[in-house]
Amino acid sequence: MIELRNVHHRFGDHQVLRGIDLSLTEQRIAIVGANGSGKSTLARLLNGLLLPTEGQVLVDGLDTKKHGKVIRRKVGFVFQDPDIQIIMPTVVEDLDFGLKHHGIPRPEREARVEAALAEYGLAAHRHHPAHLLSGGQKQLLAIAAVLITNPTHIIFDEPTTLLDLRNRHRITRLITELDHQVILITHDLELAATATRVIVLDQGTITADGPPTESLSSYIAAHTNP
Repeated sequence: MIELRNVHHRFGDHQVLRGIDLSLTEQRIAIVGANGSGKSTLARLLNGLLLPTEGQVLVDGLDTKKHGKVIRRKVGFVFQDPDIQIIMPTVVEDLDFGLKHHGIPRPEREARVEAALAEYGLAAHRHHPAHLLSGGQKQLLAIAAVLITNPTHIIFDEPTTLLDLRNRHRITRLITELDHQVILITHDLELAATATRVIVLDQGTITADGPPTESLSSYIAAHTNP
């Protein structure tokens, strides 16, 4: 479970989040909101990439202010732009990087990398320069590089925004089939509708929180009425 207790966050004098209280227990949760609503800031608080100005963020009872390293092993993060996330020159090196960082022995690393290459359709590109992959392949690599480390929770920050329709459907299908707890930060309302719970943020506060049909209807109404 990920829990937020009276969380506030500021960048200088700019208040981004105001008094957020949430218990994130469902397997698939979507967080939606207009640009500037605070959803990307909230996403980064969930695994300690950012720390709250006030309040607490707890992951399985661990405080992000005290246990950041352990929490980042529990909570994987897939960024909107995979080029930010791809670190190593080739596909196989990039998949191996996170495992090496986690201290996984080489034989197990090699087995996990081979399994990931096969599962995500990247085997033919194992020695290909990672930054020369197509947009869809880069996103698959970014997701695979997170999943290969076996996190228990995964945060996706706008995972379909930069993709064409075919790859958007492919990534959506992949996400919906995951057994992990998944938290989606997204403008893609079709993707949000696959969640069991949708939270709507507006100007740093929660304006709706419930089943997709109710929360998304509230969000659409708020942004279509004059």
